[in-house]
Amino acid sequence: MSNTYKSAGVDKEEGYKTVDKIKKAVGETHNSNVLNHLGSFGAFYEIGGYKNPVLVSGTDGVGTKLKVALDSKRYDSIGIDCFAMCANDILCHGAKPLFFLDYLACGKLDSEIAAEIVLGMVKACKDNNCALIGGETAEMPGMYQPGDYDVAGFCVGIVEKDQIIDGSKIKTGDKIIALPSSGFHSNGFSLVRKIFPNFEEEFEGKPLYETLLVPTRLYYKDIHKVIEEVEVSGIAHITGGGLYENIPRIIGDGLCATIDASKIQIPTVMLELEKRGNIAREEMFGTFNMGVGMIVVVDPDHAEKVLHLLDDAYEIGEITEGAEKINLSF
Repeated sequence: MSNTYKSAGVDKEEGYKTVDKIKKAVGETHNSNVLNHLGSFGAFYEIGGYKNPVLVSGTDGVGTKLKVALDSKRYDSIGIDCFAMCANDILCHGAKPLFFLDYLACGKLDSEIAAEIVLGMVKACKDNNCALIGGETAEMPGMYQPGDYDVAGFCVGIVEKDQIIDGSKIKTGDKIIALPSSGFHSNGFSLVRKIFPNFEEEFEGKPLYETLLVPTRLYYKDIHKVIEEVEVSGIAHITGGGLYENIPRIIGDGLCATIDASKIQIPTVMLELEKRGNIAREEMFGTFNMGVGMIVVVDPDHAEKVLHLLDDAYEIGEITEGAEKINLSF
């Protein structure tokens, strides 16, 4: 019997089935700027309507949250996570997402699972007026075990050069406003899985995996609603490293984000993790978003308007002078 690619563990037919399952849905994310369709070697996107456009790009993955999804056999939210982790980053600079590409790697491809993951990306793209214009599915036996998947993405957005938000306008007295997260989002799951090894256990009346797999919140509509009405000085996406690592990324020298952590609305599942794992509060805030998915920094005269525009946003601190770029009081 002669050797074939399939006998080595790669089933091309399963890949073709995946494309068949997603092609129509992916096409529904396209607009007139997309000049070709799924299956080409490269994806074409035409830019128009801007005076001095700057492209803003971001790439990320889902991390070990994938283990929760795979072990629980729940795949519909993972694609949303992948898109959100990329798109939320470029929002920090005032960009609007234009298009998204995905990368899906596995040991043995199952077209049903792969399609479910990609259809989550499709849903997220539609919600963010973004086109899913390409991607890659890699079946790599020997690199990944059967049943294992890894997911990553790449998002490109656009902003007028004179409208870029980079934190350079942040000044003393500016207010820090929190936008709530939907949970852990896609960070810290190596620690989450260590403390919560049984995803089937009951938590607040339902299996724990349902709480853990709530997808990362998409902030496109909220952020651009604010940007259109108010001059925003800075935006930070609270991902790995929590508030301690992400807020200083937009704070200039000599300034400090002074935050009253007692004002932060911490999700109950994070409080349970903290208690069960005997984790110090500072460690929690340096690992997880602790209920704050994004922060915006605005002039104090604009703070009330932002709170009015965003129903669930709330103030957690202000910008002061200081050598340290962040100070959390508990």
